[in-house]
Amino acid sequence: MADNKSKNIIDTLEDFFKKAPAIPANGREALVKITPWLAIIFGILGVLGGLAGVGILTMFSPLAAFSGAQGIASYGTGIIAAWIWLASSVLMVLAYPGLKARKIGGWNWLFWSEVLNIVGSVVAGSLINAVIGALIGFYLLFQIKSYYK
Repeated sequence: MADNKSKNIIDTLEDFFKKAPAIPANGREALVKITPWLAIIFGILGVLGGLAGVGILTMFSPLAAFSGAQGIASYGTGIIAAWIWLASSVLMVLAYPGLKARKIGGWNWLFWSEVLNIVGSVVAGSLINAVIGALIGFYLLFQIKSYYK
């Protein structure tokens, strides 16, 4: 059931991004070669940064209580966004072996990492960043999807 819904989401987005101009074949091949390395580097940096961010936000949470109701509400969304971005970074690390072997499973991990990244941006209140990130991220992902089997 979940796999069917997941496939439907991916297929719907793929149909939308197929209409975009294609990157030349040599550019796509270069992207496929560097994608695993970008995933592992930014995944590890994201995990370290996410853990630090969650730790710092948690450490200062008692101070947020003194800032009033508005401060607590925005502070809470910051912690939730940090957890979401941490999960997104973990998915990038999980994607590395599959991306390196050019398996569709690795591509799927990277896709869901991008989805979580967008959700994190929305939760943090960065709607413009979420839209721009979604357009660029999904465009690049769907340009290289055919290289993964």
